[in-house]
Amino acid sequence: MINTIQNQTFNKILQTIQDTRQKALKQVNSVLMELYWDIGKYISTKTIKENWGKGVVHELAIFIKTQDPSIKGFSDKNLWRMKQFYETYQNNEKLSALLRELSWTNNLLILSSSKSDEEREFYLLLAVKSRYSSRELERQIKSGIFKRTMLGNEKLSSVVKGLPQDTTNIFRDSYALEFLDLPSPHKENDLQKALIGSLKDFILELGVGFAFIGEEHRLQVGNEDFYVDLLFYHRHLNCLVAFELKVGKFKPSHLGQLEFYLEALDRDVKTKEENPSIGVLLCREKNDEVVEYALSRSLSPTVVAEYETKLIPKKILQQKLNELYERFEKND
Repeated sequence: MINTIQNQTFNKILQTIQDTRQKALKQVNSVLMELYWDIGKYISTKTIKENWGKGVVHELAIFIKTQDPSIKGFSDKNLWRMKQFYETYQNNEKLSALLRELSWTNNLLILSSSKSDEEREFYLLLAVKSRYSSRELERQIKSGIFKRTMLGNEKLSSVVKGLPQDTTNIFRDSYALEFLDLPSPHKENDLQKALIGSLKDFILELGVGFAFIGEEHRLQVGNEDFYVDLLFYHRHLNCLVAFELKVGKFKPSHLGQLEFYLEALDRDVKTKEENPSIGVLLCREKNDEVVEYALSRSLSPTVVAEYETKLIPKKILQQKLNELYERFEKND
């Protein structure tokens, strides 16, 4: 029977094995990405200097397979992708350094789905920080998280932007909760229970850094009890984040309750080392102009966001982003 001391020793050895294995896998992946980069560079150079086309690359793929059948992953399509891989990032040292940290599958997902260097950088950083599997990354891309985050950045109130912590790319304009399979219509209690029941998926949707504290978190003020729907802590922002859930359309009156919760959290819960608490009012629908008016006089760091029960088409998200940029240009 293993005693406590032996158990601690064995755990250290196990952790060392796991860490070393992870390090080895990471090094192998980095070498593979370097290989694909070099092959892509070679083919790219040949297409320019010697007019290589898809026919030559097809012959190259057959040659590799014939000469060494044990070598996998070098079909003509994959070789052409390596060329695209190199050409996309060759002039961007910042992004090319990140490529080595991701699998080939994740690199291809980002390469095929992104339209700009800004979008590619966003997804590369997101995948590296979150250590997403291919399935998780694909879901984030399909949900249009880049555009939802850019919209979120643009619509942050001046109070949130003025916080000591950097809130860039933390909050979304809308949150995709298609994994909840909510009935229509549904109540706030249904939404809260569903989020708790799918907490792992919800935290993945929220993004890196969110840690769950509790539901119906009790605040006592003047011998009266009040309850925050969902309370999180954000490691990078170093602050509490309170979520208030509304299944209807946003109303300015909703802000008063959340502002009260933030005041109570800052006075009675947060520590001296922590930054001011942030509130997120998550509602089923919102009018951006009404939200802007409501937040313009608010002194509390509050984010108003929608939740969607189905994935939003990327075209609609792009249209929203374009409309927002046009509005800012007119105001300028």
